Amino acid sequence: MRIALDAAQAAAEAGETPVGAVVIDEASGNVIAVGANQPIGSHDPTAHAEIVALRAAAAKLGNYRLTGLTLVVTLEPCAMCAGAISHARIRRLVFGAEDPKGGAVVNGPRFFEQPICHSRPSVTGGVMAEESSAMLKAFFKARR
Repeated sequence: MRIALDAAQAAAEAGETPVGAVVIDEASGNVIAVGANQPIGSHDPTAHAEIVALRAAAAKLGNYRLTGLTLVVTLEPCAMCAGAISHARIRRLVFGAEDPKGGAVVNGPRFFEQPICHSRPSVTGGVMAEESSAMLKAFFKARR
């Protein structure tokens, strides 16, 4: 999660919402890819941290199926990202802060509980949630 938080900080410094993600091969402990929110800078509404990290991992491994890997993200994924996580066949999802407004894992549509979900990762939430939440709150407070 520390790597994801560092990516979130980099996003904030670039003027993006501070969300970071990292794809890890837990068997080897290797970091496969890191992503940070960048929809503003990239002019891409799909450039959420999770999507950026999944795309980088798929490119690095030469496969869109990321079976056996873990995605760690600082904020509960939205519906778009949950769908991508499912399609990538991520084995495990770890997230920091819950997102009552935009989250789709433990809030909102609870994507992985829906019958349309193809692949369901194991989910662990609340990891370093206070740090993730504090970063988001500070970012939005400074923008108001």
